[in-house]
Amino acid sequence: QVQLVESGGGLVQAGGSLRLSCAASGSIFSINVMGWYRQAPGKQRELDAVIGSGGSTNYADSVKGRFTISRDNAKNTVYLQMNSLKPEDTAVYYCRLTTGNTYWGQGTQVTVSS
Repeated sequence: QVQLVESGGGLVQAGGSLRLSCAASGSIFSINVMGWYRQAPGKQRELDAVIGSGGSTNYADSVKGRFTISRDNAKNTVYLQMNSLKPEDTAVYYCRLTTGNTYWGQGTQVTVSS
C-alpha cells in the first residue's frame, strides 16, 4: 500500500510564494512519476507539473516560469515551489504518484487573496 501526505498549503497574498511537499511511503518502484494537480471549485482537476524519477519535468503553460517541481528520491518526496501566486491559483492541490498503480494524496488548500 502507498500513502501520500501533503503539506505546505495556506493563505497567501497575490505575488507571494508557497512551497508544497508530498511524502510518499509504502511499496514504490524506483522508476515512477510524481506530480501536482489542482482542482478549483466547480472545475475539473488539472495538471500543474510532473517530474520523473530521472528528473525530467513537464509544466502546464499557466504555471511555467512561476512554479518549480523538484524531488528528493531518497525521501520519496516531491515539492512544488510556487512563486508569483495569483488569485486564480486558488484551489485544492493534490499530489499524485504513478508507480505501477496511481495514487493520490488527500489534497491541501491554497488560497491566494487579491
